[in-house]
Amino acid sequence: MKLATLRTADGTAAVRVDGTRAVETGLPDVGALLALPGWKDVAAAASGPEHALDEADFAPVVPRPGKIICVGLNYRRHILEMGRDLPEHPTLFAKFASSLIGAADDIVLPWASDAMDWEGELAVVIGSPARHIRPEDAARHIAGYAVLNDVTARDWQFRTREWLQGKTFEATTPLGPVLVTEDDPGLDRGSMELLCEVDGQVVQRADTADLVFGPETLVSYISTVLTLEPGDVIATGTPGGVGHARTPQRYLTDGSVVTTRISGIGELRNVCRAEKLG
Repeated sequence: MKLATLRTADGTAAVRVDGTRAVETGLPDVGALLALPGWKDVAAAASGPEHALDEADFAPVVPRPGKIICVGLNYRRHILEMGRDLPEHPTLFAKFASSLIGAADDIVLPWASDAMDWEGELAVVIGSPARHIRPEDAARHIAGYAVLNDVTARDWQFRTREWLQGKTFEATTPLGPVLVTEDDPGLDRGSMELLCEVDGQVVQRADTADLVFGPETLVSYISTVLTLEPGDVIATGTPGGVGHARTPQRYLTDGSVVTTRISGIGELRNVCRAEKLG
């Protein structure tokens, strides 16, 4: 099953995506839907107003997650090619909901940064409360998966040893276009291709099978620290190919088009626009 949050004339609506149509569930967004204990049944039974998908205005699939937990250094090939040892534990940092945008919204390039970089990622969305969960039990707490791009201000990220200030500028992080549920028959959980393009050039290509810490391990690890709630998002990390690591370094500019795609889930396509003050 595929779920999305669409902007409508009346606000937003959580929808079930059926091919080229989207059916309203009666809930205002996917986060509100996931908060219901029987959310799968509610979504499956939805019979509200319908929308043509090719005309849809996608909001972030979960517009206001309570938590966005991100993982750094999590693709084996990228870590090894950089001459580093594989980490023993996940590297965690956070983003805030104000950074999120929809699948076709503009990425705002903040006036304060000259080094905005792309980071295509697989996002895990939590479907039920998770605390002290064993890895073998983690899948039942995962609602599904979405596409995310952790667009990062490198000059701010590396001002200090802590990364937060470079990771959560407002209106920089597309999330969507849909949430594909854990049990969707079209989803190959063992192997999903991640692709990121900038202005039509492939800059990142990887397989999620290369993750050091997979979704279940991350849910287990993070749930040891805090309770994961329905609608919370885990960004699982990015592979090699980011602009900051290139020679010469390459960053996003006004008008750049960033396309982020994961097989079995969908595609984000976002145009970069320089922030205008005043």
